[in-house]
Amino acid sequence: MLNHVYSCCLLDLDATPITVEVDVTRGLPSIIIVGLPDNAVKESKERVRAAIKNNGYTFPAQRVTVNLSPADIKKEGPLLDLPIALGILASSGKIAPSILQRFVFIGELSLDGRLRPVKGVLAMACAINPREFAGLILPEENAKEAALAEGLPIFPCRSLSDVIHFLQDPSQITAMPSTTQKAWQHKMPYDVDFSDIKGQAHVKRGLEIAAAGGHNVLLVGPPGSGKTMLSRRLVTILPDLTQEEALETLKIQSAAGFMDTDLKTFGLRPFRAPHHTASDISLVGGGTIPRPGEVSLAHNGVLFLDELPEFNRNVLEALRQPLEDHVVHIARAYKSTKFPARFMLIAAMNPCPCGWLTDPRKECHCSPPKIQKYLSKISGPLLDRIDIHLEVPSLTSPELLSKTTSESSASIKKRTSQARHRQLLRFKKAKIFCNAQMSHRHTQDFCALDAASQKIFKMAIDELHFSARAHDKILKVARTIADLSGETSILPEHIAEAVQYRSLDRNFYC
Repeated sequence: MLNHVYSCCLLDLDATPITVEVDVTRGLPSIIIVGLPDNAVKESKERVRAAIKNNGYTFPAQRVTVNLSPADIKKEGPLLDLPIALGILASSGKIAPSILQRFVFIGELSLDGRLRPVKGVLAMACAINPREFAGLILPEENAKEAALAEGLPIFPCRSLSDVIHFLQDPSQITAMPSTTQKAWQHKMPYDVDFSDIKGQAHVKRGLEIAAAGGHNVLLVGPPGSGKTMLSRRLVTILPDLTQEEALETLKIQSAAGFMDTDLKTFGLRPFRAPHHTASDISLVGGGTIPRPGEVSLAHNGVLFLDELPEFNRNVLEALRQPLEDHVVHIARAYKSTKFPARFMLIAAMNPCPCGWLTDPRKECHCSPPKIQKYLSKISGPLLDRIDIHLEVPSLTSPELLSKTTSESSASIKKRTSQARHRQLLRFKKAKIFCNAQMSHRHTQDFCALDAASQKIFKMAIDELHFSARAHDKILKVARTIADLSGETSILPEHIAEAVQYRSLDRNFYC
């Protein structure tokens, strides 16, 4: 007897519908799964067999053939356990085949029949058309995540028995309401704030400009100067995520298996801080079966690279393409994959191997060749892609002992949000979201300079030997400074301040 059960599986970061065809016929007792299953799917036959028997049902002593259609798509993970089990039970007469056609089923089975959570549920729920199906039946732990997909009824179940009882009497389980509005209303606040930081007024000014325009930042300073503390607070002054951005971010986290099932991080911009021993694949994504890397997990948020020169050179060079294009292209023999990677990079490093080169109170013992070798780990092309360079000095004792409270993140965030709003209005026809995303053509259209500004800019280019990319970066930063000031045109003081944030070019190349 042939039965059809509908399900989904992940294809990169997107979901694709899968039809599980189960045919039970006469023959030697066996179960065969075809349709490009991976090892986790192949092993599901043992989990399904044990789950059916341990829930009091009889596994058919016949030949069972399971086809996962379409057959040319690779099926990964254990999420097809539940639809396979239901197809077998329907062929045994335990479930009416007609009721199976109304729902989509997702879930891993344990040997005792309990449903275990799977990853990528949000992308799957968003891909299901509520006009075609009466709802999605899935593990209880995935219900809150799936309920973010508005319009689709979600039916959480704890075990295979619960699913069977529901299919026999659908009134037993009430559809879970959408969790989107509740998640927005109960959005958790950040546990850090800019008011925690003492001193460093010019660094905070630079980070405010970076947040307002979406610019990448490099912090250079001695150990203990507050580089990490400042970096971790950058997300608190970024404009709020839109609902579309929040769902886009959560889809990536869900597909990668990093989804918070309690939605405590819903609406918060991601902050990723990989260790300096990370490989290029873990950072930008890849592998035999391509997976998103840290740059994609930081999509719509911040990627923080501490101790930047300690990263392998090939890892840092792999960042160049996603920093420029905001996507990661991964090519394999059987397919090509594209992952989103629109993130802000904030990197931190010491000025020399010992760290005390710029500290007036401690002596640096590094030789010039040693310092140059250390700095040369950051290539010129990568440095060009970082818009703002900030020197972070050590705090003085009066600053450390001061009882004065610094400006809060909420206050700074108001200014950055206003600046971003001006940019959205300016670029509404250009399909970009902030100044950092402007192309060279956009800088010509939106970053026109008057004679006084051009004079200052020419002097800076002649003196510091800026590259063509650095030239565009300065214009973008100057445009952001003007937006923060509420000015429609770039003024000479905006260019002068933007040039100051490229002064490290001279130190790195000389």
